[in-house]
Amino acid sequence: MTPVHEEQRQFPVLDDCLHIGGIALTRLAERVGRTPFYAYERSHIASRIALLRQTLPAGLELHYAVKANPMPAVAQLIAPLVDGFDVASGGEMKIALDAGMSASQVSFAGPGKSNAELRSAIAAGVLLHLESEDEMHRAARAGDLLGLTPRVAVRVNPEFELKYAGMKMAGGARQFGVDAERVPAMLRKLGALGLDFHGFHLFCGAQNLSAKAICEAQHLSVQLGLRLAAHAPSALRMLNIGGGFGVPYFPGERALYLPAVAEGLQHTMQMLSAESPQTRLILELGRYLVAEAGIYVCRVLERKVSHDRVFVITDGGMHHHLAASGNFGQVIRKNYPVTIGNRVHAGARETASVVGPLCTPLDLLADSMELARVEPGDLVVVFQSGAYGLTASPIAFLGHPAPLEVLV
Repeated sequence: MTPVHEEQRQFPVLDDCLHIGGIALTRLAERVGRTPFYAYERSHIASRIALLRQTLPAGLELHYAVKANPMPAVAQLIAPLVDGFDVASGGEMKIALDAGMSASQVSFAGPGKSNAELRSAIAAGVLLHLESEDEMHRAARAGDLLGLTPRVAVRVNPEFELKYAGMKMAGGARQFGVDAERVPAMLRKLGALGLDFHGFHLFCGAQNLSAKAICEAQHLSVQLGLRLAAHAPSALRMLNIGGGFGVPYFPGERALYLPAVAEGLQHTMQMLSAESPQTRLILELGRYLVAEAGIYVCRVLERKVSHDRVFVITDGGMHHHLAASGNFGQVIRKNYPVTIGNRVHAGARETASVVGPLCTPLDLLADSMELARVEPGDLVVVFQSGAYGLTASPIAFLGHPAPLEVLV
């Protein structure tokens, strides 16, 4: 029997068919009505959040980064399970508020906020993470026009970075945040403008599987926040140190060891409590909450052989799942975990490449992987697809229908 990939253990296999949310994949496909589609498992998301609550230190606040998966049903599921939402656009802010999250527990980050977005956030009472001095002045003007005092935090671009991160977002020249050495002067202006200062936001990087690197960045972030607080116009009420927790996608990757992160956070929180006991520490996670709870499903249209190479042609592809195609941040393309969902352990197997219907060689979901020998109508499953899937993909490319989404 072919070894079961670690990712496939997330979902049971009965009668050679993958089950998600207690439903056989073949039946779920009929229920959805057509392929391709994304499916996200409720119990997996809830269990992941419960694991974090059980493992991480008490008193730590947990926020969900809506950008990871902004499906409204997913946001509604997560809202009562976490302490807040972090958004990066006016559209995401609407999803967060519609999901029932209190505006006081929603923060809005990201460079290039429009004046309309600033006014909308201020009117809602959302916390603005200011990314520049210019944004600070625009927020102050918007507040004056509305007759409201904007609630703000300053996003800081530190000199250090998150080592081994799949995507680095701090250290050196960045479009994100205010360079640390410029923050003291900005804080003086912020106070003069009469803005309601709450704290700092530091997000150093994403997709990291090294507990040691994460702990180091968290400790440095809190130390920097405490140093900068000496220049603040009021007490430091919150410190958002981002997230960066990764999930394993590719062969040889090991899951993040959460207990080690918890131990590091315990020491960091003790330091924060000793120096600034009124400050709430916030951990902002997106991918880690939802990625492994989701699958992308497309249907086999044709099995084609070219120069002895087998191509499995499907009705899905890179326009739905850019990350799985290797075109969303990968320098060297690697395969996401893929299986034939209705033939997980089928006896006849072969090496094949899974491609979509687009007229580009970039439309590749699996390159020369060992899979069950397929027939038209079989269901291809891409695991680890609950984060940065549909909304991170060029769904309008070449005019094919968009995939559906379902929470089961």
